[in-house]
Amino acid sequence: MNRVRTSDRRRSGGGPRRTQTPARRPAAPQGEFALPKTVTPALPAVESFAELDMPARLLAALGAEGVTEPFPIQAATLPNSLAGRDVLGRGRTGSGKTLAFGLALLARTAGRRAEPKRPLGLVLVPTRELAQQVTDALTPYARALGLRSATVVGGMSIGRQAGALRAGAEVVVATPGRLKDLIDRGDCRLDDVAITVLDEADQMTDMGFMPQVTALLDQVRPDGQRMLFSATLDRNVDRLVRRYLTDPVVHSVDPSAGAVTTMEHHVLHVHEEDKQRTTVEIAARDGRVIMFLDTKHRVDRLVKQLLKSGVRAAGLHGGKSQPQRTRTLTQFKDGQVTALVATNVAARGIHVDNLDLVVNVDPPGDHKDYLHRGGRTARAGESGSVVTLVTPDQRREMTRLMALAGISPLITPVRSGEAELSRITGAQAPSGVPVVITAPVVERPRRAVSGGGSSSRRRRGGGGGAQGRTGQDRTGQGSTGQGRARQENSGQSRTRQEGGSGRRRGAQGRPAGDAPRRGPRHPSSGGASA
Repeated sequence: MNRVRTSDRRRSGGGPRRTQTPARRPAAPQGEFALPKTVTPALPAVESFAELDMPARLLAALGAEGVTEPFPIQAATLPNSLAGRDVLGRGRTGSGKTLAFGLALLARTAGRRAEPKRPLGLVLVPTRELAQQVTDALTPYARALGLRSATVVGGMSIGRQAGALRAGAEVVVATPGRLKDLIDRGDCRLDDVAITVLDEADQMTDMGFMPQVTALLDQVRPDGQRMLFSATLDRNVDRLVRRYLTDPVVHSVDPSAGAVTTMEHHVLHVHEEDKQRTTVEIAARDGRVIMFLDTKHRVDRLVKQLLKSGVRAAGLHGGKSQPQRTRTLTQFKDGQVTALVATNVAARGIHVDNLDLVVNVDPPGDHKDYLHRGGRTARAGESGSVVTLVTPDQRREMTRLMALAGISPLITPVRSGEAELSRITGAQAPSGVPVVITAPVVERPRRAVSGGGSSSRRRRGGGGGAQGRTGQDRTGQGSTGQGRARQENSGQSRTRQEGGSGRRRGAQGRPAGDAPRRGPRHPSSGGASA
């Protein structure tokens, strides 16, 4: 179980190189590359976890969590990743990627002990929320195997994270910026990392992390195993695949990365003067809803209006402190808040059970944003709807965006108060009785270290920051002085089964910054900070 491939293909430059297959895939989002051809035949998929060569304690932990049947991406990739093969997994958020790479990482690390500052496995993610979601999802399984884990992200105490690494951690879940900070401080070395995972690789490249990611990958064991998981595969991801993956087993779920059969897509044509009232009526529906807007200022204005109208609303954007954002998400998940109004900070990584409606109050800037916003609903077989409010001047651009996303939406002209609006969204007149949502308490920030703020909040499974075992920081995104990066996310959460519901519940974290939606995401030579 603990073997690491002894091939020195990466050192010597030998071994077969991947070849590109002809671009014959249907309706893939614009700019995606053709999936590489697997040279060595892949092992067949399994139908149950019991068929896999995993430690008995890990199988028992899966059973205790109510996870008995693997999702397609897990069934296809785990036999190969457990055998040490490189893996390229493609699937929308909620498809089960966290356990697909996490179980293999933990199983192959079981029984080994890391030296201080020298982890054995590394999971790189683009955002602090996603880092915590991955940590939480793997917590019961790492605990069952006696493996220690550190979550390395900004916005939290870098001293505590350094302490966790000095104490020894077999697995590190990290954002690139903060991990680089710790390496520069001498608190971490990657020489012993035999298994490396890139989760949400497309977002890391979109956010400008490519220089940091490649610098980190160049420090791990050259003969080690690499797994790359991404919702979409553009040319930047192709660079990572070509450079760091050797003869990968390729598995793709949902070729268009967004065509979910249980999800309905609606474009509602609204008049500018009626859009505000229409938005309020949708927010007043029974049940929870996430509403996306362009900027944090628009989010704050809408939240104020909804609260005055009697809707239990709260805002989520990069202008909020990390503790505020964490607690706002908790309020949304436990029902204290029914309308979460957000920028693209919430476009990836959040999973909420029984969330059946996502509303683009402001249409997204590109098709990736659309797919990831919509990915908050209809997860793991559940049903849901994505509704986009479109004014006359936005119709042409929205038509183009939907075509790039491979979506054929239902288009309906609507007005506030109409039965058709209620039929599609559950809209209803608000109570008109103002409500107050108790604002999350903000912990007093400590002195910033390495360009990032911090909070000392304690986490389950260990102290604060990245201490102890796997259940530590909920959030945090490292910083290297480059400011906030634009973020989208997705990531997976602590649950029975990533992205599912009931016995397969999941929750995904989300990013921090809020740069303008259009244009390059992070241009600086040093890469964005996480």
